[in-house]
Amino acid sequence: MRRTWAIAIKEIKQISRDPITLLMLIGAPMLMLVLYGYALNFDVEDVALAVQDRDLSSASRELVDRLIGSNRFELVATLPPGSDIQEFLDRGDAVAVLIIPERFGQKLAAGETSEAQLLIDGVDSNTATTVLGYVNGIAAGINATRARESLRVEGNEHLLSAMINYQPRVWYNPEMVSSLFLVPGLIAFLLMFTAVLSTALSVVREKERGTLEQLRVKPLRTSHILLGKLLPYLAISLAGVVLILVAARVLFGVEVRGPYPDLFLATCLFLVGALGWGLLISTIADSQAVAFQIGVLSALLPTLLLSGFLFPIRNMPQPLQIISYILVPARYYLVILRGIIVKGSDLSPFWDQMAYMAIYTFVVLTLAAVRFKRQEG
Repeated sequence: MRRTWAIAIKEIKQISRDPITLLMLIGAPMLMLVLYGYALNFDVEDVALAVQDRDLSSASRELVDRLIGSNRFELVATLPPGSDIQEFLDRGDAVAVLIIPERFGQKLAAGETSEAQLLIDGVDSNTATTVLGYVNGIAAGINATRARESLRVEGNEHLLSAMINYQPRVWYNPEMVSSLFLVPGLIAFLLMFTAVLSTALSVVREKERGTLEQLRVKPLRTSHILLGKLLPYLAISLAGVVLILVAARVLFGVEVRGPYPDLFLATCLFLVGALGWGLLISTIADSQAVAFQIGVLSALLPTLLLSGFLFPIRNMPQPLQIISYILVPARYYLVILRGIIVKGSDLSPFWDQMAYMAIYTFVVLTLAAVRFKRQEG
């Protein structure tokens, strides 16, 4: 153990003399959290809406007022009849155009079904789907209100008690803020970024300088070298986690609702696996450039694309889902993060995710130790 600590202290001194490494471990995650946290946003607000009202009735004005009053839409233009709506959408002047035909209010007053048309720019399918959901919800609310008024006018108020009155409750994220979903994913991505590259580049740098050979000729076991390399970066990464959580709370209002010890335990297990993967990369690469490329391709891109951070895993092709289950530990850590941070859970519902990360960590560290020992021979 004393020899492990000696290597760890040597590594800490080397890190302290290398401001670039410290910047990568502490500064880069903070900068990326701010940039990605503000740039990645799935919330659709202030949708640019243009209206072509050919009826100019109280009913048509009510429809427009309901859309604008929902705080989801912003009226950017009122188009006169005969306007070229396609050109208007092609220029990107609006995301949606509401067309209200003649006799819209007259039909409603007569108890008939009246139609209105909504044209949506579908280039961004996510935004278009969200806008369609907004309008469907508003239209359903208007129809429900008119149905109640019609029953009262006709003297059938007793039928109101037979109507379904559902009250939805959104748990964990009642305001439907996307940052509560994205920030935990950013934490997993940033930890993988710093952990894998820091250990991979550290060992490869010693290869290039020839100092790793000096360690190998000393009476040190492989476990001493690997643990001595791993422990300093584990401590620095945990300090980075604290800073990231504080920044997430201050900048995005994301607070940890679950127990901190459980979050610490899951984070330590994930970090050891990520650091182990970096050590394994260092046994393969002979230069820092190669180590960086392998780290990006094998850890960072899978974490970004296949972990469920941005895209649901269930929507991916089956081969990619299998890769995600086997080779992307961040997909399991992300489930735990969102459970602890957003839902306020402890680790008890996530024993299977913890078990996988433990298996992954053991396999990666074992492979790193075996390859490192072979290179010694």
